Amino acid sequence: MILVLPVDLDDDLGRKTGVRTPVIGRDEVEDAAVQLATADPEDSDVNVLFQAINAYEDLRADPTVDEEVAVAAVTGVNEGDVKANRAVGEEIDTVLAALSTGEEVRAIVITDGAQDESVLPVIRSRVPLDGVRRVVVRQAQDLESIYYTMKQVLSDPETRGTILIPLGVLLLVYPFSVIAGMLELPGAVVFGSISTLLGLYSLWRGLGLEETVDGLAERARTGLYAGRVTIVTYLVALALLVIGGVQGLDALAVAEAAETGEIPIAQRLAVFVHASVQWAAAAGVTSSLGQVTDEYLAERFRWRYLNAPFYVAAIAIVLYGLSGYFLPDVPAAGTAPLSLARLALALTAGTLIGVLSTLTFAVAESWFPQEADADGDGDREGETGAI
Repeated sequence: MILVLPVDLDDDLGRKTGVRTPVIGRDEVEDAAVQLATADPEDSDVNVLFQAINAYEDLRADPTVDEEVAVAAVTGVNEGDVKANRAVGEEIDTVLAALSTGEEVRAIVITDGAQDESVLPVIRSRVPLDGVRRVVVRQAQDLESIYYTMKQVLSDPETRGTILIPLGVLLLVYPFSVIAGMLELPGAVVFGSISTLLGLYSLWRGLGLEETVDGLAERARTGLYAGRVTIVTYLVALALLVIGGVQGLDALAVAEAAETGEIPIAQRLAVFVHASVQWAAAAGVTSSLGQVTDEYLAERFRWRYLNAPFYVAAIAIVLYGLSGYFLPDVPAAGTAPLSLARLALALTAGTLIGVLSTLTFAVAESWFPQEADADGDGDREGETGAI
């Protein structure tokens, strides 16, 4: 048996038409080709499918071919060569099982380029190959065709951004050099600036940051329209964190200026944390209260959510005590280490706050069970406790 096997490695057929693969049979392959041509007339895999049908008809009409001829289209996935090749292999196994013939099966592979031909070793491991045909679409080679092709490429926003932006940055090298010469700036500044722009653009495109930024902007816009308190509390928390960082650096600078010798790394960290931890705690409490408020307004409130600000306060007390215990003794800077008794008091207070808040709100949940969530899944434990 001769199997005509058109290969679509990146699964344009399945993604664009929804056709389930593998597609087995002449009429089924033709129907799939028509659907793909309707969905995307410019897709080269359309020509692969029709070429497979043409090869199938030629083989059946050839009087020298006395074997049975079959045609089946297989596809991969659009997730890299390894996964795509593996998917093609699995579909070929399905095709061979569906043919259910006792004859030896040999395949003629139809592709549209070198990328699809990377799967040939996978196919060859399952069925012998009689040949490989690459479909090349004939195009007019006049200026009108070249102009149309360029116009099509540049009309695509993705391609336009990929090609024109780096080209535009490179073309700015000469005018920037002229401006730098007029301002008596070194040429390294110009090339460094251009290199920086190209590097940032490459990272932006390579990491897909445009999708992340768009997602963040959409979330912020949705939050504004929905009246979420967290937008305000997160901004306030960020400001408090910045203030805390500045306070910590100022305290560290004062301690280093007042100390005649070099302060060890551990004590530097203790000075920074001791001066900034209260601001960080205020930021954590602010953001957690905003989140709790939004959950309450969305009717998803749970008593256990109120643990967050108490946990933040407990952690802050513990860090304040630990950092204070390791402070350097610099009277001129107003820093002195906490006593062991005060450290024990801070650790005990932090532990008690965390444990008591957990127990308190656990009891509150059992005494005052909440109603069902907006998504209908309800607090089953609360209802059971009420009963």
